[in-house]
Amino acid sequence: MARLEVDWAFLRSARGALKIARTLVALIAFSCFLGLGTYEAYTALAGTEIVITSLFLLLYLLRLNTRMRCLYWPLADILNSVISALFLLAMSLFALITKTSKGTLTGGVFGVILLVLCIVDIVLLCKKISLDKARGRSAPAQ
Repeated sequence: MARLEVDWAFLRSARGALKIARTLVALIAFSCFLGLGTYEAYTALAGTEIVITSLFLLLYLLRLNTRMRCLYWPLADILNSVISALFLLAMSLFALITKTSKGTLTGGVFGVILLVLCIVDIVLLCKKISLDKARGRSAPAQ
């Protein structure tokens, strides 16, 4: 039976810290929306963000991305971040515009912070993909 390795260096990296920050900010936004019983769509989006980001964090932390080669995981992570950013943009704007309660307003502010973290994650992942491509190229024939 194969043992799972834990990549502790990932937690200390910028990408690991960003995944943890995304999870925590999504948890705060979720609790703001859930605490005051605001719209279910806000709560569902924040809860989905917690689950998906936590799963990507576990994927990289346990190095499952090296075992499961069926997907190119950084690209899947970029697609997740882009889709999350689009939904968070709409959700945060609606939450900030409606201002139905303090919880909705606070959740909208944390949604905007989460949106910024998603954009930073996209940039870091794009840099990682471009570096991986540069390393994978072979030297030109002479």
